[in-house]
Amino acid sequence: MTEQASASTQQIVEKVWLSIAERRLRPGVQLKEGQMAAIFDVSRARVRQALTALEREGLVTIIPNRGAFVCQPSVDEAKDVFAVRRSVEACVVERIGTSISKADLTRLRSHVVQERAASAADHTTEIIKLSGGFHLLLAEISGSDFLFGMMRDLISRTSLITAVYRNTARFNCGPDEHAEIVEEIAKGNLKKAAALMEHHLEHVESELDLREVRDMSHDLRAALA
Repeated sequence: MTEQASASTQQIVEKVWLSIAERRLRPGVQLKEGQMAAIFDVSRARVRQALTALEREGLVTIIPNRGAFVCQPSVDEAKDVFAVRRSVEACVVERIGTSISKADLTRLRSHVVQERAASAADHTTEIIKLSGGFHLLLAEISGSDFLFGMMRDLISRTSLITAVYRNTARFNCGPDEHAEIVEEIAKGNLKKAAALMEHHLEHVESELDLREVRDMSHDLRAALA
């Protein structure tokens, strides 16, 4: 095994995360160390590092003497996550205040442009990464490490929830609503920006079917290929 040419811990984490978010990896499936080591051409120790990182992000549950499993969020947990996100993201918008720099506005607008390009190309992986990235970028610009850490965790959990309960194949956390939020922030209209953010999150939540768990693959190799 040549570790130099094999996947890094972060690459493994991102591959598992995207496989869940793209609905290719079923919640509840066991992430077997030996199989993952073979898939990614890495040591079992590196796989364990990745699984530990995924557990910290709320995507994996590690059960002693049984192994690691993709988390299975309940309907109540799904509702709770969105309720918390509405509160946290309102704080993020408020924390940004009226003193946002031109450079940060440029970063936000550029991010929305990237989202539009990914959406036009129907590039699912990029759509998912950029959609969550927009909310993380807002948290970063707020200057609060605490809020940024909370948003990172909440976005990971939201990705898992939308993978399980999304009512359509398309990931809809779109650039149009993001752009509206950015422009209200640019005007210093934080109350309107916060209202748009709440509407945006309600829109995403409304597209979840909180009555059933979607069937996804149990085949670990196929899901991570």
